[in-house]
Amino acid sequence: MNLYDNIKSGTFLIAGPCVIEDEDMVMRLAEKIASIADELKLTYVFKASFDKANRTSLDSYRGGGLESGLKILQKVKDRFNLPVTTDIHESNQAKAIGEVTDIIQIPAFLCRQTDLLVESAKTGKIVNIKKAQFLSGFDMKHAVRKVEGAGNKQIILTERGTMFGYNNLVVDFRNLVDMKTFGYPVCMDVTHSVQRPGGLDGKSGGNREYAPFMAKAAAAVGADGFFFEVHENPDQALSDGPNMIPLNDFKQLLQDTIIPFRK
Repeated sequence: MNLYDNIKSGTFLIAGPCVIEDEDMVMRLAEKIASIADELKLTYVFKASFDKANRTSLDSYRGGGLESGLKILQKVKDRFNLPVTTDIHESNQAKAIGEVTDIIQIPAFLCRQTDLLVESAKTGKIVNIKKAQFLSGFDMKHAVRKVEGAGNKQIILTERGTMFGYNNLVVDFRNLVDMKTFGYPVCMDVTHSVQRPGGLDGKSGGNREYAPFMAKAAAAVGADGFFFEVHENPDQALSDGPNMIPLNDFKQLLQDTIIPFRK
C-alpha cells in the first residue's frame, strides 16, 4: 500500500521537533521516534519545520529556511526510509516542498488561503489541513473543496484547538466527529492544542502536562492519527518548548493513551 492507504487503514503518527534547529538533532530524533513507532506498529511520518513564519515576536528563532530545511528532510527520507512532512507558508513554495515531502501541512492560520491550498493540492502530495483556531469543524468543508477542486483527494484534517479567549485554546472534541463526516482521515494535534499562544510575552507558552489527556480523549472519540511535537530537551527548545513532549517520555505516553484505542 502507498502512504495514504496506510494512513486510512490504521492509526498513524506525525511527530518530530517544532523547528529544524540543526541537522544532528533532527537525525537523532527521526531515528529514535521511528524506532518507537515501529515497535508500536504505527504508520509514522517525521515532521519538522524549515521556517516558523508565524512566530509571535520578530526576535524569535524561525529556522534555517526552505533550501537548507528541505535538504535535511531529504536526508531523513534517505537515511531512515521515512515519509516526511513540513508546513508551507507561501504558494510559491509548493513545488519545491512537493519534490521532497510526502505530506504538505497547511498551517491553521492559513487554511483559508485559496492559492496555498490549490498549489499544494496540485503537487499530488497528501495535503494535511490544520483547522484554524477560529473555525468550526463543519467550516472545514470549504478548505476540503478547494483541495478537491484542484484534483486532489488525498486529504487529512487536523484539529488543534479553538481560541475562545486570550492566550488560551480549548478543544471541542465534537470537531473531530464533524470533520470525519467528510470522509477523510482526521488527526489530533495533541501538543499544539495545549499551547498558550503568545502567553509568554513575545512567545507562546503551553501546558504539556495536559497532552496525555488530550490524546486519550481524541483516541476515545475516534481520531485516526495523532500529531506530537517531540524534543530531546523541550525546556531548551528554540520554538514551542512548553508544549512539546520530552523524547524520553514519548513511548510511554503513546502506550498509555492512543495504543489502547488503536484501529
